[in-house]
Amino acid sequence: MNNPHQIIFTAIEGIPVIKSGDDLARIIYSKCIDQHLQITDGDIFVLAQKIVSKAEGRLVDLRSVSPGRRARTIAKKTLKDPRLIELILQESKRVLRIRKGLIIVEHRNGFVCANAGIDHSNSIDGIDAEHFVLLLPENPDISAFRIREQLQRLFHINIGVLIIDSHGRAWRNGTVGTSIGISGLPGLVDLRGKSDLFGYKLKATLVGAADELAAGASLLMGQASESLPCILVKGFPYPLRESSLNELIRSKESDLFR
Repeated sequence: MNNPHQIIFTAIEGIPVIKSGDDLARIIYSKCIDQHLQITDGDIFVLAQKIVSKAEGRLVDLRSVSPGRRARTIAKKTLKDPRLIELILQESKRVLRIRKGLIIVEHRNGFVCANAGIDHSNSIDGIDAEHFVLLLPENPDISAFRIREQLQRLFHINIGVLIIDSHGRAWRNGTVGTSIGISGLPGLVDLRGKSDLFGYKLKATLVGAADELAAGASLLMGQASESLPCILVKGFPYPLRESSLNELIRSKESDLFR
């Protein structure tokens, strides 16, 4: 039985280097069996974006990209590869900020991030690695849903799946694990109307529960050569339910910074 005052993060060990077409759910299931992990109702699997993107074939060879005029113009301002800029523009709704070495965009999935989440690191091994970049999953909510559905069939239980990426934050240094795809767990938890320690009724408290979980799992995953892209979470303190990333995306009308 889970301790109600304890959340346990466990890395799933032995996840291989993922290739396009790999069955992530089947791999995760197999490694849980190998690790003798008991998966129970209410558990959550947190997956690094990179393994989902690789399995979905989102690896792009920059040598195959032809940058347009706008990409070449922005590349001169940012001093970035114009082929990379072309991909960033294709993956974005709009460009929000540009400076040397940095481009901030609104991704077509709604969140704001640097470089549309496109990354060189840990994308591919070999002498040609510098030519390849990895795009985010095309629709991370759908990716999370599909993986969750398959894991639930394999384990015969109700679980949640969270796909995360490392994002920077306005006003803060450092990247933090952030939710980009959600299935089967709340993005937000509404505590309005609940009483605090002294009986005061909360009026504005919305907890970004999925992002809090993402940050904790990211800490265990690491950012370099740890090779721990999947984390099992036990003891999530809120009931599981259907959700999507849209819960966490602030509308433009209420966004004071954009």
